[in-house]
Amino acid sequence: MEKEKLEQLLNDMSLQEKIDQMLQLRGNFYQMDVNAVLTGPAAQLGIGEKDVDMAGSILGTYGAEALKKIQKNYMEKQPHHIPMLFMMDVIHGMKTIFPMPLAMGATFEPKLAGRCAETAAKEAACSGLHVTFSPMVDLVRDARWGRVMESTGEDPYLNSRMAQAQVKGFQGEDMGEEGKVCACIKHFAGYGAAVAGRDYNGAELTERTFRQYYLPAYRAGVEAGVGMVMTSFNTVNDIPASTNKWLMRDILREEMGFEGVLISDYAAISETVAHGYSADKRAAARGAVEAGVDIDMMSSCYSENLAELVRAGEIDEKLIDECVWRILELKNKLGLFENPYKDADPEKENKLILCDEHRALAREAAAKSCVLLKNEGILPLDRKKRIAFAGPYTNCKEIISSWAVTGDAKDCVSMEEAAREVLEEALTSYCEGSTMLNRDTKLAGFESTNRSQNDQKDTQNEKTEESLLAEAVQAAREADIVVMPLGESFLQSGEAKSRAMIDIPDVQMQLFRKVAEVNPNIVVVLFTGRPLDLREISEKAKAVLVAWLPGTEGGHGVMDVLTGKVNPSGRLPMSFPYCVGQCPVYYNEFSTGRPWHEGSKGLFTSRYLDVPNKPLYSFGYGLSYTTFAISPVVLDRTEMGAEEAVTAKVTVKNTGAMPGTEVIQLYIRDVAASVVRPVRELKGFEKVELMPGEEREVSFRIDDEMLSFIRADGTVGSEPGLFRVWIGNCSDTENGAEFVRK
Repeated sequence: MEKEKLEQLLNDMSLQEKIDQMLQLRGNFYQMDVNAVLTGPAAQLGIGEKDVDMAGSILGTYGAEALKKIQKNYMEKQPHHIPMLFMMDVIHGMKTIFPMPLAMGATFEPKLAGRCAETAAKEAACSGLHVTFSPMVDLVRDARWGRVMESTGEDPYLNSRMAQAQVKGFQGEDMGEEGKVCACIKHFAGYGAAVAGRDYNGAELTERTFRQYYLPAYRAGVEAGVGMVMTSFNTVNDIPASTNKWLMRDILREEMGFEGVLISDYAAISETVAHGYSADKRAAARGAVEAGVDIDMMSSCYSENLAELVRAGEIDEKLIDECVWRILELKNKLGLFENPYKDADPEKENKLILCDEHRALAREAAAKSCVLLKNEGILPLDRKKRIAFAGPYTNCKEIISSWAVTGDAKDCVSMEEAAREVLEEALTSYCEGSTMLNRDTKLAGFESTNRSQNDQKDTQNEKTEESLLAEAVQAAREADIVVMPLGESFLQSGEAKSRAMIDIPDVQMQLFRKVAEVNPNIVVVLFTGRPLDLREISEKAKAVLVAWLPGTEGGHGVMDVLTGKVNPSGRLPMSFPYCVGQCPVYYNEFSTGRPWHEGSKGLFTSRYLDVPNKPLYSFGYGLSYTTFAISPVVLDRTEMGAEEAVTAKVTVKNTGAMPGTEVIQLYIRDVAASVVRPVRELKGFEKVELMPGEEREVSFRIDDEMLSFIRADGTVGSEPGLFRVWIGNCSDTENGAEFVRK
């Protein structure tokens, strides 16, 4: 629709009609008996029949036939026949589920993340969806927070690269094109900094820390052209994000230049009352609309109060018009006025969803996301040896995360299924060894997924804990190698899944200890949604491979790595702490006036008495089946002017016997500045594939923008002084050089 006609449409709408466009309800309201809705969930929400009929968008329902029916019925009732928007949490795949976002961060491959987002968009679009609430770009530093699994990690630069790639993957150059959907970066802003790692908690950040480290990935998403942004649940500067005018108007709209739709998170506007900020829902509605929040997700704040606020002269109707204009613009960009059903097509659903091409990409991503933390020569597996699989993830299909709400475990390939395809049956045994969780553990997932911790084979009712353990110990005795698929339940990470103790369930650790007593040749394959305390595992196992929650083709991807078909190339996007007492722990910390370092003497240094300062495994760490040599860093100059650049380079050589991929990482430190700077920061990375004996030069251009930061006076720029550069394969590398910025 042309802009003039869109403006005419807005001008012709009644106030109530405009407010209806600003309401989002769950899709099940439209698939249930009307009376049941109005007397049940709608009544609890304070929503009436007109609100249900006229709401401008819905979330949480998919399927081409269902959404086409809803759209048809809606447009027949809507006074101007304006189409409805359909939204869904397509976080890391629609039906073909890719590795969870933290695992995608481990690939250090933005192009791959973009390809996965593009594929997810195709499946979502043909299922009738217009918007995905993804990517989540929150910076995460505390493994206690369950939603770390939705982020790509602890580093602003890596997160920014991944955000850009995913936005482009979902939207392409034109979200109205076939197979594209509108992306939504979330949660704006600082949600990943929840105090003590407890979900929905406040974020206590200085403005400099907030701007320097937490905002860059959101900015990258906006610069990539994202069509929607979602507000966060937390407070920023003691004001809830959804009613934070400074955050939404000054930073997001003015500074970042975001012109798209701003949507609240689920009931986040009404929750500002519980925060103690809004006196009531009327005040919450006023605060949110003044902040420029366009859509109220699943609360009655707007629908109950905006019209009265306008009539009472407490807000100007122009605020409503601004919001509705952005909503109409998004619908127009998606092409819904010309084709309200867009790509909804049952035939394409059957053709595209879980097709071979999509599964192949999921398998590739699963293998590339695996991170090898330890290997004492036991991997790749020797297929001529007797191998026992013992662990609750051996034949578990729940490997897609609690946030894969549209995925189905039955479509997944388990480790056992994949292993049976490539290992000799006579030399291989499979058993679970233990239940996934201790008997007294009770968990709950999203109701819409209809999944629970017992959806997998319920061994608790079939075998006793003792018999499961005895079976595994006997299998371990008879084997040369024991592969132990262990880890968290998929319902132990995700939203509202904060954990004070980030360890593997006791029942699984008992299994591990008993197996270790009879066979030391253990390969642990770790399925997890977050970094875990792996001290005992790391000490006793001969190899540790982090598989994360790898998605639909997880079993194939993991077995590709275990058998050496794929040489592991994943690197940690988030540090694995030595223990939970270190949390939050991250590589790009500040130094102190009394820094501790190897060889430090004396009590009065910044350290723990009982554990190391450093995490067990640092950001950027990961092993390969081959070995690499990285030459000393060479700089083309040791002095640099403001308009100049320094080129830093190394030569990387594959010194092993297998082809492999190394992730070369560039880190920089501003040694002395007007404000304290991190001990090092990731500023570039490159994946290098090399054959045995092959070598290649890798170079990075360091310019003034790369050295810029928020200075003491609040301006952004670099400062003269000494800079250290490191190039290596982990954030711990000491392979460095120095130059002076004049």
